[in-house]
Amino acid sequence: MLELDRLAPEPHDEWRRMLRFVAWSDTDALAASRSVETLLQRGHELVVSTYDYLTRVPETAAILGWETGVDAAHLEERRRFFTIWLARTLGLDTSDEFAVYLFRAGKYHAGHGPRRIHTPPEYVTGSIGLVQAAFARFMAEAGLASAILAPAMTAWSKYLSVQLNQMHLGYRIGRDMDRGPLTVPITVFGRLRPLMGSERTQIRASAGANLAEVLRKFFNYYPQVRAEALDRVWRSEEKSDSLWIEVEPSYVPRDGWRVLLNGRDVKYGGGFDAPLQEGDEIALFPPGR
Repeated sequence: MLELDRLAPEPHDEWRRMLRFVAWSDTDALAASRSVETLLQRGHELVVSTYDYLTRVPETAAILGWETGVDAAHLEERRRFFTIWLARTLGLDTSDEFAVYLFRAGKYHAGHGPRRIHTPPEYVTGSIGLVQAAFARFMAEAGLASAILAPAMTAWSKYLSVQLNQMHLGYRIGRDMDRGPLTVPITVFGRLRPLMGSERTQIRASAGANLAEVLRKFFNYYPQVRAEALDRVWRSEEKSDSLWIEVEPSYVPRDGWRVLLNGRDVKYGGGFDAPLQEGDEIALFPPGR
């Protein structure tokens, strides 16, 4: 059977879903915007003080590799990333592109960034809390009226919580890529290469995994390739504990796309239920290859 179910939501879908859940509105955007000038004036201070604090906390200093001293080049990278994030946050960016940016940040926290540093999620959650606390302090110290400060903090709380969820989504998917004793390489062809930014990746899988498990991890980690290689279909399922039929998305290869396991098209040998073992290789081919 050539069908994948239980894929994680795509970053932009999850972003929009959570913005709806917290009831983010034009009123919230306006409330937050009334504090932006005040917060922007303290932006440099926030960037510098945040990393000063992280170097003083033994746990986060160890995570960053700064137990015996700060690496100047690494600190500059971190501050630059934080500054870009802060600028986009104060700009109240709700674009799909920002959703992908935050999703990628989550994968970086999972140890998939250039320096391969793993940041446990509790420290990401705590850091967002510290940012919210700093925002509240900056507004209070600026003497903003409660009629401005309270709605602004309500809005920032909503917006930053959605950002946090987006980063946690990327983190979970990044960690899942590294879970399992089996290492399975995947080589891609055609437009998947520029979409991925590479032609080959490796995925860890559980002992006794089938092809579906590895492909699910692949398409979760690289959601940008789904629209190119997969079609979304909807399947209905009647569950014993539900009062109605539930409809769930599933994915099938688009016309002409082929999935090869050790050089053989899986359409003719086991489908996505085909079992995997160490040494197996997967290839994804577009139509005409």
